[in-house]
Amino acid sequence: MTVITQIGGIVYLISILLIKQTANRKRLKRFGIFAGLYLLTTFLVVPYVAPIFGREKIKESEFLEAHSFFYKLANRNYVKPELNSIIQDISIELQRNNYGLKLIYLDANFPFLEKFPLLPHLSHNDGKKIDVSLIYKYSNGNLSNEKPSISGYGVYEKPNANEYNQTVICKERGNWQYDFPKYLTLGTINKEIEFSESATRELAKLILEQEDIGKLFIEPHLKKRLNLTSGKVRFHGCQAVRHDDHIHFQLK
Repeated sequence: MTVITQIGGIVYLISILLIKQTANRKRLKRFGIFAGLYLLTTFLVVPYVAPIFGREKIKESEFLEAHSFFYKLANRNYVKPELNSIIQDISIELQRNNYGLKLIYLDANFPFLEKFPLLPHLSHNDGKKIDVSLIYKYSNGNLSNEKPSISGYGVYEKPNANEYNQTVICKERGNWQYDFPKYLTLGTINKEIEFSESATRELAKLILEQEDIGKLFIEPHLKKRLNLTSGKVRFHGCQAVRHDDHIHFQLK
């Protein structure tokens, strides 16, 4: 629970202490107390304590939302105030040019403590990073807010035959984990949608236009396909995981 939510382990320990070992139905009572305390802490306590640590909950709107309720339930939706402001601006601009289209975010950061790891990510530990989904469309060309996996990760926009295949290179070097997120989809859905190059290119350029954004990670073949020439677009390294199922960006 601590690995997944940061606060879950502490809440669980409290729930254990509140129920005597000799109590009837202690497991059921313990679970009930844990669930209640966890929800209370996550939605009513953590948002007011996190600013002490320099982070705040992502402010959702009609233009910006989490791909799954899990990211909010697991306290993985916290960022520095500067990044919160930037993603609001990006979502407004994205919708302005594409009516009804939302900026869909995935993992951001936990609410507390510098360098506390947000697994399975290597760097989402300082409030400065966030992952957002690629953009998809229906066969008729209309853009969609739907995504091809339940988690938002693990369904890749793979390189074409004539494109550079970073995954093969990394795995040949022994980095077996490079395409591990394919096991984290939690199921594939919305099979009628397909990758939108034009809308994802627009999203990437909106991100790159933000002065306080220092880096954007995306798979090399998508960088070339989308014609992203900014020096902010970097390769994340073979020690990480592939980025052709989402875009990662971060503050300077």
